[in-house]
Amino acid sequence: MQITDNHRRYWSKTLNITAVLLSIWFVVTFVVSYFARDLSFNFFGWPFSFWMGAQGSLIIYVAIIWFYANYMNKLDIEHGVAEVEE
Repeated sequence: MQITDNHRRYWSKTLNITAVLLSIWFVVTFVVSYFARDLSFNFFGWPFSFWMGAQGSLIIYVAIIWFYANYMNKLDIEHGVAEVEE
C-alpha cells in the first residue's frame, strides 16, 4: 500500500491532537496534584485541590474523551476513512 499525502495529513493531525490531549491529561493528573497545597483557593465552596481530586479531574477526563471522539469522527469523514454503517 502506497502512503499518500492524504494519509500523511491524517496521521499528522491524529498525532497532534493526541499529543495535545495527553498534555492536558498530564497536567490535570500530575501537575495539579503536585501543586495541590499551593492551590488553596475556594472553588464552588470547596478547596480547589480537593474539588479537582474529587470531581474536577473526572469531568475533564470525560471532556477529553468526548472531544477526541468527535474530532476523530470529523477527521475520518474529512479524509475518507470513516467506517460505513450497513
